[in-house]
Amino acid sequence: MTIRPELRLSRAVLGRAGRAAVLATGRPPVPDAIEPIVEAHRRHHPQADLPLLGRAYRTAETSHRGQTRKSGEPYITHPLAVTMILAQLGAGTTTLVASLLHDTVEDTEMTLAQVAAEYGPEVAYLVDGVTKLEKVDFGAAAEAETFRKMLVATGDDVRVMVIKLADRLHNMRTIRHMKPASRLRIAKVTREVLIPLADRLGIQVLKAELEDIVFATLHPEEYARTRALIAAHEAEPDGLLQPFAAALTRQLAEAGVSATVTARPRHCVSLHRVLLKRSAATGPRPADFGRLLVVVEESADCYAVLGELHTCWVPLPAEFKDFVAAPKFNLYQSLHTAVALPGGEVVEVLVRTRAMHRVAEYGVVALGDPHQPADPQQPEQPECDRTDPARPGWLSRLLEWQQETPDPDTFWSALTADLSDDREITAVTEDGETLQLPAGSTCVDAAYLLGEETGHRCLGARVNGRLAALSTVLGDGDVIAVLVEPGGGPAEPYRAPGGPSPEWLEHARTPGARLAIERWLAEHPTPVRPVQPRRSGRSGPPAAEPERPGRGERPIEVGGRPGAPVRLSGCCTPVPPDEITGYAVRGGAVAVHRASCSGGAQLRAAGREPEAVSWVAGANPGYRATLHAEALNRPRLLADLTAAISGEGIGIVSAAVEPPQELRVRHSYTVELPHPRALAAVMRAMLRVSGVYDVFRPGAAGVNGDDPVTPGVRTSGGMPGRSEVFTHMAHQPPQTP
Repeated sequence: MTIRPELRLSRAVLGRAGRAAVLATGRPPVPDAIEPIVEAHRRHHPQADLPLLGRAYRTAETSHRGQTRKSGEPYITHPLAVTMILAQLGAGTTTLVASLLHDTVEDTEMTLAQVAAEYGPEVAYLVDGVTKLEKVDFGAAAEAETFRKMLVATGDDVRVMVIKLADRLHNMRTIRHMKPASRLRIAKVTREVLIPLADRLGIQVLKAELEDIVFATLHPEEYARTRALIAAHEAEPDGLLQPFAAALTRQLAEAGVSATVTARPRHCVSLHRVLLKRSAATGPRPADFGRLLVVVEESADCYAVLGELHTCWVPLPAEFKDFVAAPKFNLYQSLHTAVALPGGEVVEVLVRTRAMHRVAEYGVVALGDPHQPADPQQPEQPECDRTDPARPGWLSRLLEWQQETPDPDTFWSALTADLSDDREITAVTEDGETLQLPAGSTCVDAAYLLGEETGHRCLGARVNGRLAALSTVLGDGDVIAVLVEPGGGPAEPYRAPGGPSPEWLEHARTPGARLAIERWLAEHPTPVRPVQPRRSGRSGPPAAEPERPGRGERPIEVGGRPGAPVRLSGCCTPVPPDEITGYAVRGGAVAVHRASCSGGAQLRAAGREPEAVSWVAGANPGYRATLHAEALNRPRLLADLTAAISGEGIGIVSAAVEPPQELRVRHSYTVELPHPRALAAVMRAMLRVSGVYDVFRPGAAGVNGDDPVTPGVRTSGGMPGRSEVFTHMAHQPPQTP
């Protein structure tokens, strides 16, 4: 279509007409001081409410009039600089308005109620979230309590922390005007808390600049050396990354993949970390100063680029990471790889889409206003999506345990410890529940993440199908099952008391687990068990030794040999109503074994003929029985088992504990039974002890350890152990008290 010359308007004419149209609406023009902010803001939000920004600026300028910063500049320059940072990140209008007003309540006569009345409750909430608490009210705890307040507010609106990070970045840019002691204190807090928070929110542009300023403040000599290396490298022609970028661009064009390839230089701290990993004697390599960034349109193109890279150059398999299919906990998505060039240099390459690149740079800010109505055209996100910034796992954990730490010092220590590692892992329970934990977490941390009661009752864990110690460090993608002691009740009077041991604190990585363990230990001090008098290694009251078989009553009759001496075998310790067999031994005596005893089988194999033997009804000369208890090893297990045995009125003749193997331990007890029926009762009592998953008698073929049987582990409630235990119990009902 041809436009007639008289209808053509120059850009200047259109500009004058546009300004005239704006003035005709009666809206006040935007103040000159925020023109750069408006320009940056409109690049991301063309339909932004600019008059609202102008009104917020006038309020801030009026409130801060007459105030100056330590640099001597008017105070209004600070909120303007903070707002400019946020505008460049692409923050929404509401965030910028709150940023302009963020110091009004703290440093001027303006009240929070006035902010809410003029700009609405949403802006007032953001301003209140970043307002510091008064030292007059909180003293030395003011800083810790301020961060607690901000974290709680961030749980409802992540923009609170975004404004705080921008505020800290501008303060760090002007930190040279502070006193030396203040510079060091602020830099350390920034390093320990603010930088990890920026990383968790995915705002890498803020994180990188904060890291470099902190590095320069705390380690000026190292910073100067690293900057000198960067300056020297920049002064020389790039003979590595730029030529490789050009070659990769040509290769992708030939393959029909639309992509933008650029050399991405490392910032100061990033280069310093690379150099620390290598011997200082080798010096930096050209590839250490940067990486290639490939930006494509679609996710499928990422893998197309990867295919071209790995086809045309030599890939290093150990350097490949797919954060597209499995995003990091802070929203980051990219393909990472490294290839070796013909000259031997290794170059790292990042591949991502434009949308991924924006999120990788600006993190949670790139996702827009979390309080905007959801777009009905967009698919609904899962409630517990690990990439959802409004519900990150690390923030949920912070919000949970901070409620349990009223002491500011404890809260601050726990906060810095939780943020000290910038990595996170995802474990999955055998029931399919996803657990997000900081890197380095153990089975103890997983147990307490499932619930405080689960943690207190935890006995052990199964990781990837194998029994594991509670101290086992979990890896990303591990499948875990937490094994807990069964619930107690009136029928279990001798079960060991549940609860963690002090040793668990050595393995707890998360503040939530540590605080729960410390609280339980404080509320349940370890009781001092009364020491019972013992005689000749036996427990129980100092009474006359009961008669042993062969003395007093005769418990067994030998067919065809009345009056023959009888000896109950110690290898299987038969007790009525066991099926028994006798074998003639030296001296004319008859050794009595259980019918299933492997020792008796060996005698038969040696040519010994079995003798017919039977129990004498009603005879009770006293019996000894050996019992094995297999359990998950834990503190106080020996004491709890002996207490359970003694609680049944049973004397312990001897006890032995084998060295633990693969977290399992076997306890062996020889006990004095006042009556055969007491055997079933004491075995039940031992099986009720927390951690014990099997109680059995030795000597039976296939049960005595020569032919091991894989035991079951109780995950909740009692799970039967070896069948012999319950076969004997079926023959002998429990005693009635």
